Amino acid sequence: MLKLGIIGTNWISQQFVQAAVSSKRYALHSVYSRRQSSATEFIEESMQDNVQSYTHLEEFFQDKQLEVVYIASPNALHFEQAKQAILNGKHVIVEKPAFSNPAEMNEIIDLANLHKVCYFEGARNIHEHNFQVLKNQLPTLNQIMGASFTYMKYSSRYDDVLAGDVPNIFSLEFSGGALMDLGVYPIYAAVGLFGQPQTVEYYAQKIRTGVDGSGYGILHYDGFDVSVHFGKTADSFAPSEIYLTDGTIVLDGINVITSATQTNRQTKTEATLALQKAHENPLYEEACAFADLLTSIDKAKTATQYEELVELSRSVNLVLYEMRQKAGIHFPADQKMN
Repeated sequence: MLKLGIIGTNWISQQFVQAAVSSKRYALHSVYSRRQSSATEFIEESMQDNVQSYTHLEEFFQDKQLEVVYIASPNALHFEQAKQAILNGKHVIVEKPAFSNPAEMNEIIDLANLHKVCYFEGARNIHEHNFQVLKNQLPTLNQIMGASFTYMKYSSRYDDVLAGDVPNIFSLEFSGGALMDLGVYPIYAAVGLFGQPQTVEYYAQKIRTGVDGSGYGILHYDGFDVSVHFGKTADSFAPSEIYLTDGTIVLDGINVITSATQTNRQTKTEATLALQKAHENPLYEEACAFADLLTSIDKAKTATQYEELVELSRSVNLVLYEMRQKAGIHFPADQKMN
């Protein structure tokens, strides 16, 4: 089993632990938190035995038994923590969005290659079986007419913004905002299905903290466009759609796909895609995918799959950065780009 360490004692870290443990591919080995009480509470909630806790990051990384680190701290902290992990010979799984900008992303990828460890971005939707079913169903790009992907969900942390606070997820300092959270899902889906766009646009609705609370984006491809709509200040119940030369594929969501139908304009028929019931833990399939790659990375096929995944992460990061620049949203972390 892979010995797993956790940075970030929040709900998504706990969800990843449960997914990892239930896959029987990982064992929770250690937890880091600045506060001992938070680490202890996290370990107790995980219901795992013989788990080490650390309040000093250096000691956490120096644990020779630790093999892979899951990082789910605020976005702006990912880079330094991932870098420190890699320098200590650990594989890293960084919760989306992995890094603030291409400078950070490129440095981490190069560093991971140099130290012969793996870097993964925790973008769960592309690892789900149903996403692969959709991808296999698509025709060639010259038969794609466009797509519209939507994911909006009201964040309880927006209540804090309205009350005058600046939560990390809505903070420029911590590389927050709608694009750098829920927006990652439709962007990953678009780039995963159609490749790197030629150009991008982003029309952000900024909130008083300086980040985007919601926004519309357009990804321009050769012959078609993909529109993306996402936000954390309202809820949307709109489906997502892919437009083909002969019909339309309608999805109940882009962050997770549980139903999909394909209509054919010419035959006037409608078919339901053969999907699996979603796993009760939405992080289960990505945890399994990462374990598969980590335990067979020496095989040529696996190495190719890993490289493709890394390049997809790099491409998505570039799209996110370019969209932010179009909207005039700049993070302190972006000083690395100068």
